[in-house]
Amino acid sequence: MNRILIKNAVILDPESGRNEPGDILIADGVFSAVGGQICCEDAQVIDAAGLTAAPGLVDMHVHLRDPGFTEKEDILTGCRAAAAGGVTSLLCMPNTNPPVDTPETVRYIWEKAEKADARVYVAAAITKGLKSEEINDLRALREAGAIALSDDGRPVVDSRLMGQAMRLAPSLHLKVASHCEDLFLSAGGKMNEGAVSEKLGVPGVPAAAEDCGTAREIALAAAYGVPVHICHVSTAASVALIRDAKRRGVPVTAETAPHYFALTEEELLRRDADYRMSPPLRTEKDRLAVIEGLRDGTIDTIATDHAPHTPQEKEDFLAAPNGSIGMETSLAAGITYLVHIGIITMAELISLMSTAPAKLLGLNAGTLQEMAPADLVLFDPEERWTVDVSRLHGKSRNAVFKGRELIGRVKMTVCRGKIVYRE
Repeated sequence: MNRILIKNAVILDPESGRNEPGDILIADGVFSAVGGQICCEDAQVIDAAGLTAAPGLVDMHVHLRDPGFTEKEDILTGCRAAAAGGVTSLLCMPNTNPPVDTPETVRYIWEKAEKADARVYVAAAITKGLKSEEINDLRALREAGAIALSDDGRPVVDSRLMGQAMRLAPSLHLKVASHCEDLFLSAGGKMNEGAVSEKLGVPGVPAAAEDCGTAREIALAAAYGVPVHICHVSTAASVALIRDAKRRGVPVTAETAPHYFALTEEELLRRDADYRMSPPLRTEKDRLAVIEGLRDGTIDTIATDHAPHTPQEKEDFLAAPNGSIGMETSLAAGITYLVHIGIITMAELISLMSTAPAKLLGLNAGTLQEMAPADLVLFDPEERWTVDVSRLHGKSRNAVFKGRELIGRVKMTVCRGKIVYRE
């Protein structure tokens, strides 16, 4: 029997409200005992004095690039990066090659992920080929193992198809996640449209592109009385739209990513394509609005939109594809830019990054309660460290927090009751 005994940790579990020193015993892949002083003669003992034990993070927006783009990342390397960041469950997006639009591709991901260092869940494509022309066989995708739907990377352009998918999804127990963007407004844009894009002479993406997309999804959810999840919120107007919709009882949820509450369009002044993503980094006003959305509950979860690209792809500032990686830095970024400066508590951060996304996706995760699956992150909430991209665990290096000092360091990650990462 594989037993792990974690001694002297601060046990932080938003689900139970626990935030106290104690021990945790893991046996047969579950939390066998939690809290107090625990003795077990045949266990591997981990002295966690000075460390915090929290439920493994649940990242509901990850691009593993597998199948088709494995020079950027693959399922195994992506999950290795996840483990190094304390992520034990992740939802992978469907814009692969081929797209995740058939049961065969869903099963390919499931089978390859069996030996990975994190639990991988699948978001399948809403439309065939991600082309917004014909809806997929959603029931077949669900039966193959998909738990969510998205055409992420681009929106479903046809509002009729999007509404159809949103109406079908609840009966199939599928979560619909939307990349909100008006492609006509954003066409040709490389970064946020504003003072910095004008200074650089670079075509911009107006905030209205995201806001129009957000407004459409909220309108569909309100009209049909069905839920929708808004991905990677980056603008003040989108935060306001979601807040208003929630007040009206519209079943809308939302996520943001660390770079939207930590950074602004000013980063683009260095003409480094690692800081280009979709949606783009916005203004300080938008950043503060995203933070307020996290603080007041308008935004439900923090995800990373982990989007690996090769260094060669990112060499040309204007020609480079959008996207940045983030699973290895997400917890530290949350501690640095939200907890350390008193915006939210550590328990609230763990809820945003673990408990809340687990509930939103219907996963048996996000808690340290006894007999729950033994997925756990052990971290030092005070350690300062500098992000060195040469020491990251995935294939790509396009990290927006590169060279920055962050607070909070993952020391160990347990997934399925096994240690999958140890510093």
